[in-house]
Amino acid sequence: MNKNFAISLLFLFGSAALSAQVKLLPIFSDNMVLQQQTQALVWGETKPNKTVEVTTSWNKKKYTVQADAQGKWKTKVETPVAGGPYTMTISDGKPVKLNNVMIGEVWVCSGQSNMEMQVEGWGKVNNYEQEKQEANNYPNIRFLLVKNAISPKPIDKIEAAENGWQVCSSKSVANFSAAGYFFGRDLNKYRNVPIGLIDTSWGGTIIETWTSHEALATMPSMQKRLKALEGQPATQEGRKKKYEADVEAWKVNIEKIDKGCVNGEAIWAAPNFDDNAWKTMKIPGWMQENGLPGFNGLVWFRKTIDIPAGWAGKELTLNVGTIDDNDFTYFNGVEVGHTEGWMAGRSYKIPKSLVKGGKAVIAVRVLDTGGNGGINGNPESISLRLSDSESIQMAGDWKYKVSLDLREIEPMPVDMSWNPNYPTLLFNAMLNPLIPYAIKGAIWYQGESNAGEAYQYRELMPLMITDWRNRWGYDFPFYMVQLASFTAQQKEPVESTWAELREAQTRTLHLANTGMAVAIDIGEEADIHPKNKQEVGRRLALAARAQTYGEKIPYSGPMYRNYKIEGNKIRINFSHVNGGLKTKNGEKPKGFTIAGLDHKFHWADAVIEGNSIVVSSPEVPFPVAVRYAWADYPVCNMYNGADLPMSPFRTDDWKGITNVDKQ
Repeated sequence: MNKNFAISLLFLFGSAALSAQVKLLPIFSDNMVLQQQTQALVWGETKPNKTVEVTTSWNKKKYTVQADAQGKWKTKVETPVAGGPYTMTISDGKPVKLNNVMIGEVWVCSGQSNMEMQVEGWGKVNNYEQEKQEANNYPNIRFLLVKNAISPKPIDKIEAAENGWQVCSSKSVANFSAAGYFFGRDLNKYRNVPIGLIDTSWGGTIIETWTSHEALATMPSMQKRLKALEGQPATQEGRKKKYEADVEAWKVNIEKIDKGCVNGEAIWAAPNFDDNAWKTMKIPGWMQENGLPGFNGLVWFRKTIDIPAGWAGKELTLNVGTIDDNDFTYFNGVEVGHTEGWMAGRSYKIPKSLVKGGKAVIAVRVLDTGGNGGINGNPESISLRLSDSESIQMAGDWKYKVSLDLREIEPMPVDMSWNPNYPTLLFNAMLNPLIPYAIKGAIWYQGESNAGEAYQYRELMPLMITDWRNRWGYDFPFYMVQLASFTAQQKEPVESTWAELREAQTRTLHLANTGMAVAIDIGEEADIHPKNKQEVGRRLALAARAQTYGEKIPYSGPMYRNYKIEGNKIRINFSHVNGGLKTKNGEKPKGFTIAGLDHKFHWADAVIEGNSIVVSSPEVPFPVAVRYAWADYPVCNMYNGADLPMSPFRTDDWKGITNVDKQ
């Protein structure tokens, strides 16, 4: 073959491919799964007013539709009972054939990092190497992984990994949602139908960003934040420039009114500053749980330490744990570091010229812009080090003083060029383009980023679910994961933002066709991303198998039903006691606290009596309230006969620490 002729052929075929008129989203690709026994919508773009034909191999039917003046078209195709593989051909005169199409059950998997956490990837679930290999046994599970995207207004385009659906394999499962995969795997096993999983998730995100503008506009507390979306440039570059200008103006305003700074000088960082009138706070810990409930703003922390004489004139390393959100850190009045970013670790070098023997003051100026905040991390991560073997541990009591409450000023600008944590941004870019692709239901793992606003979550979560259902046009099943345990175990009864968030999730079960997988027993103290996603997926699948598909199986652990005061004891009754109440390994019941009219909780004795638990304490002769597993990381051990854990609960309705004005 002559070289020029070969080049001509390449050009000819390449041009033909490029000139193909029908344009499809990645949700319409080879290996796709369509929802069984429904009228599934198919849509795309072509030339204006062009006729498009959709032909389905399972019923040999041809559906004809005419594009509108903008070239957009849509039509419904009738799907049979689960099966495949099939083909679907879409043609406007130049056919596009989709191969290996399955008919089955389609589920959306959404939320923040615990939904996003992959089988391998950055998450690495328990036994991930074997799980990857075994994924080759499930070719009828298909994945669509939606790429991260942000938009201030609803859009109709998405991008997907590998530009479409992927067949489940050791390769494709590695970077797919672990919770989603294990949920789908159980459905595939027990329902024996193809499963399509659409993963649209983003770590560290708030629920508001997954909810539409129209839905959030019904909440008075959202009006200011929604107004900030007005005038946002459509391009990422434009939004970045606007943010940079806005944030510089905002910081100038903060500097002017920060009580700890005068004329640009950090007077509250000075070693000779008198902080005797300041309060103390245990560090590490969320400041909202240690004296500042519901607070967001600027707080100064100070710690006085003794520098050994032998350290004088030597470079030191100052570790200040993980800080939420931003910090300026000082050593004897001199700024030694500044970091912006949620929960980023702080490690700063102290120049040897600043190091002298004797008293030294560490000062940290913390700006928390929302949710929980402060100096956190493991106690060992808060230290001043000369070497690996010589250090001063600084966890414990620190002096603190509030400098500025953010409610006194305009909110900090949000970088909408990349930061997804603003109302509607991810709904617009990562969910809206999927609607109205026919689905069976949705699973959801999110809430960590809203723990500081748990009381508001009582409204936000049912609002989001209803919003999604209204847009899809039917009340599909919605199953959520209740937050697992996290951070250090509490030694005394405490108030807890995470417990209040779990309560808000539980209250959402009042919404029809919802369910919840309790994960209180599989959390990890030092990792916000528990590795046992197999059990998370299994428990989600139990809910779906029972509530959606009608299997007669236990699907929930014990749920609080009601209580009755019996003298100096309180009897708690439960639903979902399948097989009776029990403790892990036959231990004594743990995790119960009890309070009297003073609202002060004490550890309680608990006794199982049939399907109820009787709770008491010699310190509370006239009890009025009981709580169970009420902590960020509670020590608790209650299950039912199906080995499903009891959900955390409280019998009281006393004002929680997140029940603050968020207007």
